[in-house]
Amino acid sequence: MIKAAVVGVGYLGTFHAEKYSRAKEAELVAVVDVDAERSRKLGRKLKAESLTDYRDLPSLGVQCASVVADTRRHFEIAAWLLERGIDVLVEKPMCATVEEARKLLAVAEEHGRILQVGHLERFNPAFREMKKLLTRPWFFEVRRISPFSGRGIDVDVVLDLMIHDIDIVSHLVGRPLEKVEAVGVPVLTESVDVANARLTFEGGAVANVSASRAAFKSERTIRIFQPEVYISLDYEKKKLKMYTKSGKPGLAGMPGIDVVEQKVEERDALNDEITSFIECVRTRTEPVVTGQDGLRALELADRIRSAFRESMALMGERREMARVGNAG
Repeated sequence: MIKAAVVGVGYLGTFHAEKYSRAKEAELVAVVDVDAERSRKLGRKLKAESLTDYRDLPSLGVQCASVVADTRRHFEIAAWLLERGIDVLVEKPMCATVEEARKLLAVAEEHGRILQVGHLERFNPAFREMKKLLTRPWFFEVRRISPFSGRGIDVDVVLDLMIHDIDIVSHLVGRPLEKVEAVGVPVLTESVDVANARLTFEGGAVANVSASRAAFKSERTIRIFQPEVYISLDYEKKKLKMYTKSGKPGLAGMPGIDVVEQKVEERDALNDEITSFIECVRTRTEPVVTGQDGLRALELADRIRSAFRESMALMGERREMARVGNAG
């Protein structure tokens, strides 16, 4: 049995702890949170040690841990654990900055530890089915919008929501990013809450990615176009449709279209993610989402945020020119 722990047992961390407690090949040894009462309640419920300091974990023989704390503490906690021989599943975003992510990756490599990053959509059963249909994707239309929840506000909407889709698109394209155009505005917090980015990759693939945490409804969709095929996926409803030319005449002389809805198996993505991590710890194999993947997503996010600043500066210049022109 792999001895596991969870550091940070707020909303998402609680789910991590529950999955470990039910895993066949792991034992949830401890839960850690700076809120002693929260840690105590969950520890008692799941029959695990309750701690307030992650530095007590090595004394319990912990072999792996999920780090689900505040993003600003990801590097501090994960690096300390890795240095002491504990494999880590760190929630997305991997770290608060690209520099920290690079250092964390170096720590994992230096100490021969497994570092997995929690990009959960990679384990979504609908995404896994969609990936089987892809041959040469060249245009992506991606939307991830949700009502304001009050969670994840320590980062902007790019690191909170859009980073899921940045990871997915870059993973599917498999080529370096060539150009970024982006706009973003704060609505409910002091950080950017609504954003749109147009990403152009080497080889010509393009992705139009939108994210909002200030909507009145929830939507997580991706539409992918490739030669002769259009694929539509609704992550939430787990609906996957493929549109292809039928070879028969359609309306107004256009080709007919065949629509096929793929069956998607109902699975618990978080459970699959944690089960996969435990197996990697047990067999010393590379995780589905590596530290390098997490770093790449953070680097792309950083470029998008830089594009925000450039677009805002340009808008400011135009407003000033208009003001001067009107005054003249």
